[in-house]
Amino acid sequence: MQDPLTGNEFAVELFSGLPRRYDALAEFLSFAQNARWRHALVQRIALHQPLSILDVATGTAGVAIALARATDARITGVDISHAMLERGRQRVEKAGLGDRITLQPARAESVPFAAESFDAVSFTYLLRYVEDPAATVAELARVLRPGGHIASLDFYVPPSLGWRASWWAYTRTLLPAGGWALGGRSWWDVGRFLGPNIEGFYRRWPLARIVAAWSAAGIMDVDWRVMSLGGGLVMWGTKADA
Repeated sequence: MQDPLTGNEFAVELFSGLPRRYDALAEFLSFAQNARWRHALVQRIALHQPLSILDVATGTAGVAIALARATDARITGVDISHAMLERGRQRVEKAGLGDRITLQPARAESVPFAAESFDAVSFTYLLRYVEDPAATVAELARVLRPGGHIASLDFYVPPSLGWRASWWAYTRTLLPAGGWALGGRSWWDVGRFLGPNIEGFYRRWPLARIVAAWSAAGIMDVDWRVMSLGGGLVMWGTKADA
């Protein structure tokens, strides 16, 4: 009998057929809000003009490319999906940013870098796919220098009951059906999976618990912005000085 997949192994399998159309998928899944959310994330990092950035769960390097355009930093992007990284490298070269962006395989739970290696850390759509979100945040904080900045982006569940009902209907019906129509079985699988995954994660890890995990990892001044009536969540903070 085959062992069950771990959270991030499941993510690799789920998204394995999507690298070339991943960015289009992200826009579809977010009801065309992903670009706006990404911009908010990038601005939280770019505000401080770091010289080195670690972008975790970089996927096809969309955030890494946006960070390179918004800062003068050298950026290291990591992801566990080799297919996503290969597509990311193609996009980086097309953008003319190969001298500033390096992509390599790595797990967020154990990034292969020395402590205090980066001025800033970003991560997107990550914590729902790891077994221990608090330990993962602590690992990312480990490689962030004191006084450095960290920011994240993920889907969220609308706090308002009215918008939550609409969100529930979208994620349970329109999302899978639209995924099938636009991209076939791979997109349908993702569309069917996503709503219950998001809802289940925030049931186990409500916002206050996530903030507490950031604080326990040594991140201070943790703040967040709920985006698009509650469909997205951007969070940021600063690593405490030693």
